Amino acid sequence: MGRWPGTDAEAAEAAREAKLDEAHERLANAVEVMASGDGYRRAVEFAARFRSRSFKNTVLIMVQHAEAHEAGRVPTPAPTFVAGYQQWRRLGRQVRKGQSGYVILAPVTARYTTTNPASGPWRLLARGERPEPGEVVRERLTGTKPAYVWDVTQTDGDPIPEAPMPELLRGSAPAGLWDGLAAQVTGDGYALLQVPAAGNIDGANGLTDFTAKTVTIRADMDDAAQVKTLAHEMGHLRLHASNAADARAHRGVIEVEAETVALMIGAAHGLDTAEYSVPYVTTWAVSVPGKTVFDVVMATAERARRAAVGILDRLGTQQVGDGEPPGLAAVRDQSASQARQTPRPARRRGPSTRSTVVTR
Repeated sequence: MGRWPGTDAEAAEAAREAKLDEAHERLANAVEVMASGDGYRRAVEFAARFRSRSFKNTVLIMVQHAEAHEAGRVPTPAPTFVAGYQQWRRLGRQVRKGQSGYVILAPVTARYTTTNPASGPWRLLARGERPEPGEVVRERLTGTKPAYVWDVTQTDGDPIPEAPMPELLRGSAPAGLWDGLAAQVTGDGYALLQVPAAGNIDGANGLTDFTAKTVTIRADMDDAAQVKTLAHEMGHLRLHASNAADARAHRGVIEVEAETVALMIGAAHGLDTAEYSVPYVTTWAVSVPGKTVFDVVMATAERARRAAVGILDRLGTQQVGDGEPPGLAAVRDQSASQARQTPRPARRRGPSTRSTVVTR
């Protein structure tokens, strides 16, 4: 029996789109549940332990692992390390038979080149094609595709070393965190001040003045509260210093963004965040014209995640892991080195729409 041309490709594309739709629906349902109250804080804390991935993907991993735990497929209520199938194999571990992976949204990127980056035009590079001398190459996001990761508890094989977790007494601040954040504040050109009580700064715990270029923290709180407040003000510096007009127009949005930065920085250091106050997201998300609650929550959380990661990467403090198995970075570097040493095919002149895929 004959086959219509393109049938297999069309079926594969339909399956891919169905998986994407399923992932987006799962994500939207999760956001609706967590958008108000304590669910948002718990999602941010989780994202701090998997901060190498986008906020969308951390929520997808969190929800699917919880479902797997309820079904008895994994032994722990929260994942420890997650990686792709081949990544686990390179680390000497094998996904156990019958274990379903957690679907995430993998970015699809393509390389474009031009001799004039200011005005273009840009030309799509075929896979394996080298740019001409004098051409500038940029990678651009062209879409997403479904990809899968598995938690370490779904695999067997070589043991995974675990870094020690920071341990803190209640009310104490992580070692070096205040000094590290203070150095970034002053490095941004702001003076860091402390006042005896909230009455000195209009009843607030902390205050950032973009005009006077000062960050002020009240000193009559325990060390943990002071460093959390400093992290909050650091979030304002990184996200809102250059956009004061927008900050005034959407005060609720920028306060949630700054508090999300503080939550992630605290959680990345093992700081007890149970008493952190995050305003109900839906109270401001529904008021943003032309945006859904889902769109606002995702944009806010992702902006805050990137800002927090930028701050955390510049700190010399002991932090929890980022959700990737130890040793994976070395394996990735080795694979990249081998790829660079592999001879590339001759340049193809014909048009191509193939692109590279990066899973994070």
